[in-house]
Amino acid sequence: MTNERWWHRAVGYEIYVRSFADSSGNGVGDLRGAIAKLDHLVDLGIDLVWLTPFYPSPMADFGYDVSDYRGVDPLFGSIDDLDELIVEARSRALRVIIDVVPNHCSSDHPWFQSARRDPAGPHRDYFIWRDPAPGGGPPNNWVSYFGGPAWTLDPASGQYYLHLFLPEQPDLNWRSPAVAREFEDILRFWLDRGIDGFRIDVAHALVKDAELRSNPEVAPWDPAGDRWAQWDAFEHLHDVRQPDSLEIFASWRRIADEYGAMLLGETYVLTAAELASLLRGDGLHTGFWFTPMHMEWDAQEIRRSLREPLVAVSDPRRIGWVASSHDEERAPTRFGGGDIGRRRALALSTLLMGLPGLPFLFQGEELGLLDGVVPVERRADPVGKSRDGCRTPMPWEPGVSFGFSTNPDPWLPHGGRNDLDTVARQRAAPESWFHRYRALVAVRRAEPDLWGAALEWIEAGPTTIAYRRGRLEVAANVGEAPTSCGVAGSVLFSSSGRSGAVDVATTLAPAEALIVRRSDP
Repeated sequence: MTNERWWHRAVGYEIYVRSFADSSGNGVGDLRGAIAKLDHLVDLGIDLVWLTPFYPSPMADFGYDVSDYRGVDPLFGSIDDLDELIVEARSRALRVIIDVVPNHCSSDHPWFQSARRDPAGPHRDYFIWRDPAPGGGPPNNWVSYFGGPAWTLDPASGQYYLHLFLPEQPDLNWRSPAVAREFEDILRFWLDRGIDGFRIDVAHALVKDAELRSNPEVAPWDPAGDRWAQWDAFEHLHDVRQPDSLEIFASWRRIADEYGAMLLGETYVLTAAELASLLRGDGLHTGFWFTPMHMEWDAQEIRRSLREPLVAVSDPRRIGWVASSHDEERAPTRFGGGDIGRRRALALSTLLMGLPGLPFLFQGEELGLLDGVVPVERRADPVGKSRDGCRTPMPWEPGVSFGFSTNPDPWLPHGGRNDLDTVARQRAAPESWFHRYRALVAVRRAEPDLWGAALEWIEAGPTTIAYRRGRLEVAANVGEAPTSCGVAGSVLFSSSGRSGAVDVATTLAPAEALIVRRSDP
């Protein structure tokens, strides 16, 4: 394929800033803490760092409720600290992208405060307001991702405003040209400071149906039920995935391309056709494929989740592959916990690392971390099913707060970590999870076939997933019993530490994965 971009060969890494490293001792991760740990990412082999929001915010949703899109919250440092992070990253050949949160802002943002004060003023149209339904109540039946109605009444004006997340996160009106102009200026502000691109929060849902029509109800809606059950009670025809969003991405693409920057969408859809629809045309460079974060450890399900997007998306290099993030259970926890969960997560990462597209690791994934255990009384997440477990602080070394902070009581507890989980202990142990992930990333970086060669699936048995890219072959046993690997060649990477050569009949243990180089031309 032509038109190669710098991210086509990259391996990305998500830094959840609050939980990565604390330099101030207040128990919350910050930008200077991230600067101090950049060498860890270099040693791991990372090319691209994504920083979660650091903007000024009342923290109703831990920074995804932005009150100033051009600043840094004092909790995380200063804009000078961010400038220094960019310089230090660049000196290590690391690219840095940041979250932009365009679907909604904070109810404390001056735009929303102005819109509330003056219904006839210039900011009212920045948000989506509607009169109550005939007879009273919300204007339609839309629900929030976090549960409950997606509308809140503003008593002063007697109108409802829309929020697909918390009431403290009012949705912006992307049918307003003024909103579009604001965000074009925001993008240029950060690009001029040296940022290499943006991860676009809620990229699948910026534009809403112009008529705000109700969604078809496909199951009884229980407003007291689980938030995902509430969401799944409706067919989301009108609140998300509107094709008008592509026009926004196209305008942003023209700006990004001036700077050689990338646009990475949080394209939170779970069918390959929906992902392909969001990646049409000259808009987003890349969109995350989230199905691997929701699937069971099942051969058929895993095979389908890997194959379908590669067929549906016209240029598979535009797929962003993730197994874990700050919003869902970590893969080792999801896949059974303990060492079996860790082995399965590494096997999946091996498969993802060799596919066309951009693979990402979530902080601590390279350590095989399970979710931390957070007691109910310490939960911080505002949503019903807590995301705190995947967000507990990064363990760096034995000692106070495992080296995350000098504060013995950080914003979330470590939740059952021990010294063997730490970066320091794993660096000192050649067979640790850190060294296995480091070796995997090294093969990805060193082998051009894993970036650019055509992909051919190998039929190797019901529980072996295998494919060929040029002279390299990748295989994983995603079953519960030993099986033949279906590939042959010299081992470049083994999730179990295997070395030497294998042939198609070589037995793979459950959750074992290999990358081999074929000896034949």
